Amino acid sequence: MRILLSGGGTGGHIYPALALRKQILAKYPDAEFLYVGTQGGLESKIVPAEGLDFKTIQIQGIKRSFSLDNARTVYYMFDSIRKAKQIVRAFNPDVAIGTGGYVCAPVLYAASRLGVPSIIHEQNSVAGMTNKFLAPFMNKIAICFEDVRKDFKRYSDKVVFTGNPRAQEVANITAKADLSEYGLKNDKPTVLIFGGSRGALKINQTVKQAIPAFIQKEYQVLIATGDAYIQEFEEAFADFNEWDNVRIVSYINNMPALFKTIDLVVSRSGATTMTELTALGTPSILIPSPNVTANHQEMNARSLVKHHGAEMILEDDLNVTDFLAAIDDLMANDLERDKIADNAMKQGVPDAGDRLIQVIENIIQK
Repeated sequence: MRILLSGGGTGGHIYPALALRKQILAKYPDAEFLYVGTQGGLESKIVPAEGLDFKTIQIQGIKRSFSLDNARTVYYMFDSIRKAKQIVRAFNPDVAIGTGGYVCAPVLYAASRLGVPSIIHEQNSVAGMTNKFLAPFMNKIAICFEDVRKDFKRYSDKVVFTGNPRAQEVANITAKADLSEYGLKNDKPTVLIFGGSRGALKINQTVKQAIPAFIQKEYQVLIATGDAYIQEFEEAFADFNEWDNVRIVSYINNMPALFKTIDLVVSRSGATTMTELTALGTPSILIPSPNVTANHQEMNARSLVKHHGAEMILEDDLNVTDFLAAIDDLMANDLERDKIADNAMKQGVPDAGDRLIQVIENIIQK
């Protein structure tokens, strides 16, 4: 089996493709893969490090307001389709799978036009512009949130609920994180707070105000600020990281292992975070980013909140008093956290990779 993968821009588009690859190899050890991305995207660093063959095309996004850059985008699109067709012909895949990001538009379009069975995978509860563009050309549209079906209602016969392959990868994690690596205790209730891989300004501002209170709590707190914000915390606190129960780092590499270890997560509600929280059944307070396309993070969060699988604070409502109260209330109520954890796990799809592999097998056999 020869599989063409494409997806880029953010880890939320890249990691599902890499997780799917691992799960395909577990079933088809002789499968061959080619990943197509952009040279400047995050995928150019992550994918080659995983040992995949990697090729690039040049593409950029359409700006929603009038911009001369959009003329350049149109040129890149036509040129990248031409180059993508060359790549597809040379690799001759049995199937092409796109996991989101602008790069998928020319790659999956080219594959479909050349008769390659093609699938797009939408991780969010609101469909991205690229996947909406590609929908009419695809054989199947794999989704992770039932709410997103409405965005593909003209192609409802193509839509199949699979979940995110990252969920299956995470659900199989057995090892817990060692909190002593962060200067914390393994036997003490713990809250993890982060604003995404790059951090989040409003969350960090609120956390800075909350630290004097956190220092006095019975529970301990691990804070990941993002690289751009760590210096602000170092400058704000003379006794930076000398407290018994609060530790601040810029970035955490193995987030799922921490999710499996700690008692409460406070975070954004990106697709990857949501997938990991539900796969592991980790209680959370979600603070959606308002600075995303179609407000999809809030929609992601609401899809879990309505099943009482998380709590939510909108960024416009975020203040240190309510922030601390929400954390204190949950950390003081083990039963409530357990209910939220159970409900979160019920929304997870621990066999998501197997489901997507079944879709692949079905369209190849036709």
